[in-house]
Amino acid sequence: MEGLLTQVNEDLQSVQTAPWPVPTSEPGGPPMRLSRRAVLLTSGTALSLVLSGCVGAKDNSTTADPKANADAKVVTLTISANDVVGGKNAAEAAWITDSVIPGFVAAQKAKGVTAKVTFNGSGVEDEQYKTKLELNLKTGSGADVFAADGIWLGELASAGYVQPLDTVVGDTAKKWDGWTQISKAVQQNLTFKDQLYGIPNGTDGRVLYFNKTLFAKAGLPTDWQPKSWADILSAGQALKKLSGVTPIQINAGVPMGEATTAQGFLPLLAGTGQPLYDDSGAKWQGATAGVKDVLGFYTSIYGGGLGDPKVQQDKAGRDQSFADFSKDKIGILAEGDYFWRSVICPSTTDCATTAMPKRNDVVGWAKIPAMAPGKGVNGQDFVSVSGGAGWMLNPKTKYPQQAWELMAWMSSAQMQTALSKAQIRISARADVNAQTLTDDPLLSFISKEVLPITTYRPSDEKYNEVSLAIQEATAAVVSGKSPDEAAATYQSALQKAVGADHVSGS
Repeated sequence: MEGLLTQVNEDLQSVQTAPWPVPTSEPGGPPMRLSRRAVLLTSGTALSLVLSGCVGAKDNSTTADPKANADAKVVTLTISANDVVGGKNAAEAAWITDSVIPGFVAAQKAKGVTAKVTFNGSGVEDEQYKTKLELNLKTGSGADVFAADGIWLGELASAGYVQPLDTVVGDTAKKWDGWTQISKAVQQNLTFKDQLYGIPNGTDGRVLYFNKTLFAKAGLPTDWQPKSWADILSAGQALKKLSGVTPIQINAGVPMGEATTAQGFLPLLAGTGQPLYDDSGAKWQGATAGVKDVLGFYTSIYGGGLGDPKVQQDKAGRDQSFADFSKDKIGILAEGDYFWRSVICPSTTDCATTAMPKRNDVVGWAKIPAMAPGKGVNGQDFVSVSGGAGWMLNPKTKYPQQAWELMAWMSSAQMQTALSKAQIRISARADVNAQTLTDDPLLSFISKEVLPITTYRPSDEKYNEVSLAIQEATAAVVSGKSPDEAAATYQSALQKAVGADHVSGS
């Protein structure tokens, strides 16, 4: 058994060191190269076969003991994340080694505890990191505190690799004062079946970007805030009169991958009143009225001459939309704050060919409206979708209380402020955002206006298959099929992916 695990780890290592570029970890980022996906699928299959035969593997159902070693005077802890100094997510890696660990060790020493904390960083594809993480948790060798994407939670929890904070830590976690600074909406990123599994470590949000210069030429207000989908389409009709301008760009189709789902479909679906997945009933939305409404909105854009359907069918379509917006060729574009920070930033050094030197004067932003006022999830007028990762605890940690203290320290206002200095971004904490985002109007807007109303992608192991079905459904309407036809095909694909009993709709 050990020999097999060793061989799998060696195979994974060879994949990690292969000379492929590291893609963005942003939700909706560009897809991996097909050759790499093939290798990863092969490795994942090998892991599944090995783990299924692990007779000696530890029992993942073992209940954690929150009181274990609570009074220990010598503590050894490990942190793992997909960060590496000098490589992927270098700023966060440096923060862990230079700020988090020394600060925590000093705080423990003041309490009479000798703490040794080690950081095991990686710099690989997210799926590779996830595969290794699952293997380590399965065999009981995982880090005490580890980073994980929020959309992995359902898979990790269903496999028994992670347990709710209440189970691992007890009442201590509930009493943490940091929860008052992390909204219930943001907490949903690490919540599965109404139980909290960790602390979010940053987040993002989707908005509608618009070009103020084009709006002024079209006779539209430069402080635009649509209150319904009809308002968006109306603005699109006005922009349609401008030569050489694509009025609206909403990501669609398979080539745009997760960007179609997270930046386009899901925010719109939230605007119809119901989330994609109902945790309580374990049901996914199939060919429901809401799904048909969303597909109908896509039809209004791409079948009505307000969007360019060719861009949605091109492998480089998303990059093309970025370039077009930066050159004043797109009026309205739905995207996340990544677009603002890393695509149209004013600096040509940081944003290369898509930089907008006059971005702050030319680009406006607005909340995404519900289909109609009050029709969004929870009766909201405006909606959004967010992503992000967070910190979780290994339920088999020898030091649950001390591991929790480390994770809470990493998520404290002091440490999150230190992280923002290394890399400006939206923290999960409102108090940190209020202090660190004052010089960035868009990030401040998302922190104050969008995070309180946002939703998150489902934390379920079937999500990726569902997302692909969504991409195919939007591709169908962009290519000319009716919303009803596309919804019916989507319903069928969904039933195959998750089972007919877990799909609502006709």
